Amino acid sequence: MLTLSRKSNETIRIGEDICIHVKRIEGDVVRLGIDAPQSVAIYRGEIYDDIQSRNLKAAAGTSPGQSDLKKLRIPKATGGEGKGGKPPGE
Repeated sequence: MLTLSRKSNETIRIGEDICIHVKRIEGDVVRLGIDAPQSVAIYRGEIYDDIQSRNLKAAAGTSPGQSDLKKLRIPKATGGEGKGGKPPGE
């Protein structure tokens, strides 16, 4: 693991396409901005772990309970959609 120190308004580059901006530091909270291609999935660690856990359960044939489904929030897709949530031209 690479560990870096950055101050507010400094950046970290990952390859040619990804840039992480340190937007603000307040106490023990760091606010980051991430510039990356839309094809790169970006998740908070706990969300990614939850997705992986659900995928493993689904592959094993056990589905989440109804209360688990209520907790799951799926973000709306952005861009490329026309009125009514349909792709342009449909």
